[in-house]
Amino acid sequence: MVEVRWHGRGGQGIVTVSRLLAHAALLDGKHVQAFPEFGPERRGAPVTGYTRISDEPISIHSRIYTPNVVVIVDPTLLGTIDVTGGLVENGTIVANTEKTAAELKKELKAEKAKVFTVNATRIALDILGRPIYNTAMLGALAKAAPLVSLDSLDKVVKERFPGTIGEKNVAVIKRAYEEAKSVE
Repeated sequence: MVEVRWHGRGGQGIVTVSRLLAHAALLDGKHVQAFPEFGPERRGAPVTGYTRISDEPISIHSRIYTPNVVVIVDPTLLGTIDVTGGLVENGTIVANTEKTAAELKKELKAEKAKVFTVNATRIALDILGRPIYNTAMLGALAKAAPLVSLDSLDKVVKERFPGTIGEKNVAVIKRAYEEAKSVE
């Protein structure tokens, strides 16, 4: 089983993106769970989302304490909360940032982690014209940890966002996939 923990803020589509990943994995024949964790906070407050993907039925029903992958959707959370807490040894970090993967790895003191960075904000602004970068992080995640096929991501995004918006979000995913850079 692979456990993914998403970090963002209310209103950034953390719930949506964790569910899109789960739906894509379901299309690929996997067993899945996706759920958020947040309190009564409002838009802009930190939100955590979780996605579990497995070849076998999933019997655990709790938040993810030791993720294999951490996805940092909102770069302002870096240094604000412990986004990498509990990450398994040799886990993967995928972050929306202007920093290089090497710079982020050093900043997070993630010596044993695989770190991927992408400027998802810029990609979203270029293609969508708005700072909605959750789907860009799906593309970066697909490169960092091939948990689902790009074809399945394409299908679920077009289903969730029909028409031009879906097409643009697929373009965002593909560009983020291409631009994500790593350091091990």
